[in-house]
Amino acid sequence: MIGDLRLWLSLAVVGSAFAHIRAEYRGPRWQVYLFKPLTTALILLMALASPPTPGAFYRGAILAGLLLSLAGDIFLMLPRDRFVAGLVSFLAAHLCYIAAFSAGIALGLSPWTTLPLLVVALTLLWLLWPHLESMRLPVLLYVAVILCMAWRALVRWQMADGGEAFGAAAGALLFVASDATLALNRFRRRFRSAQLVILSTYTIAQWLIALSA
Repeated sequence: MIGDLRLWLSLAVVGSAFAHIRAEYRGPRWQVYLFKPLTTALILLMALASPPTPGAFYRGAILAGLLLSLAGDIFLMLPRDRFVAGLVSFLAAHLCYIAAFSAGIALGLSPWTTLPLLVVALTLLWLLWPHLESMRLPVLLYVAVILCMAWRALVRWQMADGGEAFGAAAGALLFVASDATLALNRFRRRFRSAQLVILSTYTIAQWLIALSA
């Protein structure tokens, strides 16, 4: 019964995400306002419908992260620029994910998890830094937090058994890819396929993280 509900919710996520991406390119704008938060809300419902296998704290932290992500989605789609408010919402969401991925897991400073993420961080900041101006500190903090989130997810996958840990790690890496594309599109150079890349990787990332709860 629970599996059937999660399947139907997953299909609804796919349909809502497709409608959102289509509206970003072809309009009308009201469909963006409808389907962008609806997609994340459906992912949140899917997480609520999942059996609480990893434990109460893990589940609660993931649900809090999804709820904060929903707030971030709403801030980033408003007609007036609420980029900082959206950034803060997603920053808090990543802190929730860090708490979840760190629960019961050792520090884990193996080179294969830390060095590639450091390379990604330094490359991204090198590309963005001349264009950030007053946003340098917020973006620097956000990059540090999201890469810490990905690092904790990778360490959890390395140390924990089960497909849930693998899915969460894959979701965390896709989240990094989505936010990196968003930052490059906003601060360095806009490109037409950006929304497709940002939204598809973001939706899959949140879906995978929700499944782990």
